[in-house]
Amino acid sequence: MRAKLIIMRYTINARSNALLTLTLLWCLVAAGCEPSVRLEPLDRNATVLAFGDSLTSGYGADTEQAYPALLQTLISRTVINAGVPGEISREGLRRLPALLKQYRPDLVIICHGGNDILRRLDLQQTSDNIQRMIELSHSNGAQVVLVGVPEYGVFLSSAAFYTELAEANRLPIENDVISDVLKRAALKADRVHPNGEGYAVIAERLSVMLKNADAI
Repeated sequence: MRAKLIIMRYTINARSNALLTLTLLWCLVAAGCEPSVRLEPLDRNATVLAFGDSLTSGYGADTEQAYPALLQTLISRTVINAGVPGEISREGLRRLPALLKQYRPDLVIICHGGNDILRRLDLQQTSDNIQRMIELSHSNGAQVVLVGVPEYGVFLSSAAFYTELAEANRLPIENDVISDVLKRAALKADRVHPNGEGYAVIAERLSVMLKNADAI
């Protein structure tokens, strides 16, 4: 009888530990957890440049539902929507210097490369282009945050080079939100674009990340 009680107690403890482990793992993945990379606090008058393609411009929703517009309200800082639908990273790299000169942003959110992935372009070149975007932003005095874009397939996992870029440059990264949104039909306007509700999720997750990174 005692042996049975010991086994039952061990089983309960094992299940509790497993639940605790799963909870901790989820916390590490969830946006609300503490990031390993910190940002300098953004002044109330700071400017954030949201740079990217159609995922930034808000394709699939009204202009006021694009994530930069929603993020501006959430963080009470000016957020410039610098998204161009259909743009590939090579074109974005050419466009960025003029925007940095025009707006002199304190923070650049880079969400680029999705069209490279869709067109099956060389992803090493895509990574190199985004690396140059990071360097240009830093050289113009801006901090940088990355948003990973998924490789479109069964699992919709973010392309590996985003994590590599974030680690190499010591950048905060929101690597899951685009994938999470595109996995839910209720949050999509089409196969590769969120709807208004989807963009709201992106804005919320980014605002939480910025707050946890001490930027806000």
